[in-house]
Amino acid sequence: MLQSTLIEAAQAGAAEILRYFHGEFRIDNKEGVNNLVTEADHASEKAILAVIRSAYPDHMILAEESGSTDRTDEFKWIVDPIDGTVNFAHGIPLNAVSIGIEKNGELIMGVVYNPHLKELFFAEKGKGAFLNDRRIQVSSETNAAKACLVTGFPYVYIDQPNGPLDVFARFVKKGVPVRRIGSAAIDLCWVAAGRFDGFYEHKLEPWDSAAGALMVTEAGGTITNHQGEAFTIYEHPVLASNGHIHDQLVGVLNNTHQL
Repeated sequence: MLQSTLIEAAQAGAAEILRYFHGEFRIDNKEGVNNLVTEADHASEKAILAVIRSAYPDHMILAEESGSTDRTDEFKWIVDPIDGTVNFAHGIPLNAVSIGIEKNGELIMGVVYNPHLKELFFAEKGKGAFLNDRRIQVSSETNAAKACLVTGFPYVYIDQPNGPLDVFARFVKKGVPVRRIGSAAIDLCWVAAGRFDGFYEHKLEPWDSAAGALMVTEAGGTITNHQGEAFTIYEHPVLASNGHIHDQLVGVLNNTHQL
């Protein structure tokens, strides 16, 4: 029932995404430049939460727009109603519902659904990762200099060494293709599916990475922080890869390895 409710919730949110897409809707701005939230974000989140609460009224929920409930159940649902809101607001069909589920602090299930491309990614702890019921796995690239990478940039830039632009420059100056498609959840799923060899970002929130992080590990990949240490969705930096190039990417991120 947990899996069916998860997928039903994602589909409910996605229906709201499609209902508003290319239509007229209110757009507001959160902290930072171009950190948008739309009427569709709220509608999607409302639809998702209704499904979850109907099936599991005692479960905790952490949602991007409405925050966290005060329940203390062993299960927590981590919800991003539209990951890639800027894309959505500009009519770009690279956005998705992302929902992860924790049990006692461990990610056990996740779904990322892009209804525009009709791509539903699903992962369950210990049971693999899937795209539309087809098992997926990470790529086999072993040389980071030949990898195809993807990244994102935070809305509020933090004055820090090895910041987003510094790291980006290290890759592109060596001719490494680094894409920026505007949805961390999709980025992580595309690493899991072998479309990208690696993904890094400096500042993500739990709802950005919860489902996608499980997708990567269940597809055979590796996910850590930028120092190569154990990853938690409650810290900002993330590095995900096929595993083969992970140490090389850690070195580039920390300016200790040259491509």
